[in-house]
Amino acid sequence: MTVDQMPAINASLNGLASVFLLLGYIFIKQDNRTAHKRCMIAAFSTSSIFLACYLWYHYASPGHTVLRHPEAWVNYLYYLILITHIILAVIILPMVFITINHALRQRFDKHRRIARWTWPIWMYVSVTGVVVYLFLYVLFAEYTEKKLKIGDTQKPPTEETENGQ
Repeated sequence: MTVDQMPAINASLNGLASVFLLLGYIFIKQDNRTAHKRCMIAAFSTSSIFLACYLWYHYASPGHTVLRHPEAWVNYLYYLILITHIILAVIILPMVFITINHALRQRFDKHRRIARWTWPIWMYVSVTGVVVYLFLYVLFAEYTEKKLKIGDTQKPPTEETENGQ
């Protein structure tokens, strides 16, 4: 696995977490608590693996990715999605732990109260993670560029430099 493969892997993990979240929601609406619990544990596990991969990617990557589309509205839309994604990703982390803690301690009244807020935010963050990937690597890849991190003086590695060519 290389650093260049990580955005696709991270988007896949976000997509999978979204599926588990949706199924968990459907199961609890059908009063199927066992299936709900399994899906939510799977969503938590998938999101945890995503977070580890995301942090490793940003540690190992020599730069960050920037979208510079010639149509201003595309950039505005992208950065609106990205900024809300980042802010809500920070907010959702403790909310997920609190929500799961209440469920595991069988404090279902408290679990339900916070889950009403946790689930939509968690779903938004998971889905917009995939949307950000699509903007940068699928829909507008030709307008995406890698910028060196602050303080880096060397060029980001390319396939040619990694292979010694």
